[in-house]
Amino acid sequence: MTRAVIRPTALVTGSSRGIGLAAAKALVREGFAVAINGPVMDAELASAAEHLRGLGAEVAVAPFDVSDLSAHDDALQRIEAELGPLTTLVNNAGVGVLKRGDLLDVSEESWDRCLNVNSKAMFFLSQTFAKRLLSRQRPALFHSIINVTSSNAVAVAVMRAEYCASKAAAAMVSKALAVRLGPENIAVYDVQPGLIATEMTAPIIESYAKRAAEGLTLLPRVGLPEEMGAIIATLATGRLPYTTGQVISADAGLLVSRF
Repeated sequence: MTRAVIRPTALVTGSSRGIGLAAAKALVREGFAVAINGPVMDAELASAAEHLRGLGAEVAVAPFDVSDLSAHDDALQRIEAELGPLTTLVNNAGVGVLKRGDLLDVSEESWDRCLNVNSKAMFFLSQTFAKRLLSRQRPALFHSIINVTSSNAVAVAVMRAEYCASKAAAAMVSKALAVRLGPENIAVYDVQPGLIATEMTAPIIESYAKRAAEGLTLLPRVGLPEEMGAIIATLATGRLPYTTGQVISADAGLLVSRF
């Protein structure tokens, strides 16, 4: 039986590590119950759940592949049966390119993989989430969708063209969702991280750290997942009141125009 809501509840996709796990931790500190997600039930996802429960959190583990659209409704139903009605969706799950290189050599497989996970999956999971919210009476809690895209939604990385295209699509999805859901009092945000030290960026983050120190970013360093988590939690708690549709450029000034 679904419980009466006494606190906000979030699903964070791609949350067994990196920015997703940092976001889950930050939400827990704000009093959220949290459902964490990975494509399969593995040791990493189990360890993340154990860590969050050690913080005193009420946690549901929701292993499902976000790119499998047929899994969305059942996954949300199972989460709500365990934790109560969701108030918040953090679309963080994402993938990089299969191989960096000349865009003239990009494979259809890499293109489809980026677009399917980074934009198509987040669109349809947001759709399923929004329909659930609109189908019921909602408590007087802040409701939101927070999409983690990338500074590459704006800035070209020519060696990862298909990734950039997928994040640009996700950024436009965020705007469209904000327009549709604003009248329903559901806020939508687009967090665009810049140079963040995660497992995905590990092979190249040292070179980016050097470039950041030399002026690529206004703040001369790379960012941390915990900083992205703090931004996501700030948005999810409604501490940016009277806003929706905003892009949060979490990039240390990377995209500020200058000469």
